[in-house]
Amino acid sequence: MGKHSVVEAKNNLSELIDRALKGEAVVITRHGQPVVELRPVSKPARPITPEALDWLKARRAKLRRVRVDSGTLMTKLRDEW
Repeated sequence: MGKHSVVEAKNNLSELIDRALKGEAVVITRHGQPVVELRPVSKPARPITPEALDWLKARRAKLRRVRVDSGTLMTKLRDEW
């Protein structure tokens, strides 16, 4: 892991960015304390398409409808114990 002061980072920013893109941990310090970490931006997620939504809709789980309200269910469960 490379630790660099703000002054060093300012003078060598392009080099530090290249090192971070290659996978090296680059930390910038101020008064000896780490304040910033340079790392690559992750690739954006694919946009959600209508086809993807249709695929999800076709495969979603079918939940059965509960006919008892939560208070009654909790009372029943408590009393079974």
